[in-house]
Amino acid sequence: MSKSLNRVRAALEAAGLPADIRELGQTRTAEEAAAAVGCDLDQIAKSIIFRGEDSGTAILFLTAGGNRVSDAKASALAGEPLGKADAALIRAQTGFAIGGVAPVGHLTPIRAFLDPRLLEFQTVWAAAGTPRHVFPLDPHVLPGLTGAEAADFTL
Repeated sequence: MSKSLNRVRAALEAAGLPADIRELGQTRTAEEAAAAVGCDLDQIAKSIIFRGEDSGTAILFLTAGGNRVSDAKASALAGEPLGKADAALIRAQTGFAIGGVAPVGHLTPIRAFLDPRLLEFQTVWAAAGTPRHVFPLDPHVLPGLTGAEAADFTL
């Protein structure tokens, strides 16, 4: 089992949550993940990482699968201009590869924001540390679990 997957499992277990991690095979889009899981597209909790241009740190935006992040709204929330986070920054700060960034189990604490659309569901699905693994959870635990602030940052 990968180190990334183990960190996600450990974070979920430490929070007293079930670590019901499932292997889907390679899914490259939220649409593919939703089809593989058998859920609504917006039940896929995408982890979108930006680079704070002033701070140089990664900032996480957890958004519903069918939504897109507004650069302007996200920058206003972050309080600094945001740019594209490269694979090296994402790996260094989260410990995950692009496509497998989980909302939990990061190597270092990360500022996070949560799309309120996710809170409209009883269950959402998130990457579990690899592009092939996901786990279900009640989205209402995400703010406490991740420190994410619910805010409007989508188009």
